[in-house]
Amino acid sequence: MTAAYIALGGNLGDPRRQLLDAVDALAHLPGTRLLRRSSLYRTPPWGVLEQPSFVNAAALLETTLAPHALLDALLAIEQNAGRVRAERNGPRTLDLDLLHMEGVRLDDERLTLPHPRIAERAFVLLPLNDLAPDLLLPGQGRVADLLATVDTQGCERLAE
Repeated sequence: MTAAYIALGGNLGDPRRQLLDAVDALAHLPGTRLLRRSSLYRTPPWGVLEQPSFVNAAALLETTLAPHALLDALLAIEQNAGRVRAERNGPRTLDLDLLHMEGVRLDDERLTLPHPRIAERAFVLLPLNDLAPDLLLPGQGRVADLLATVDTQGCERLAE
């Protein structure tokens, strides 16, 4: 079993419900066990600014799936949630990103691990910090240290 960290986000439809449904779908992947999920956060849009706020979270899994098989499973969950890839950084029903897999470094045309832009994004670091503040991301640093360097203005933990 390998630890895998997944970022979840969405801002169309009912993002809170879609994230919780996605967490449930992650828990039911073959050879996979959901260990924990973070709090939910409302975060301002990133990239394309003229869109609704996002709801974001992170999940920690243990899985026997290989990185590309897990990526394919994440894409299938997105598709089942009605994800349409119309605009880079634009609105979406659900976005699932494989952030990091313990002991795996990978860089190919489909997948880079750890995710190369974790250190830039409060909407990823806030929920990831809930799960693993001391996680050392190769080539980037420790999650809590990275979080201390990003602007978290406009981000808020949602009541559950």
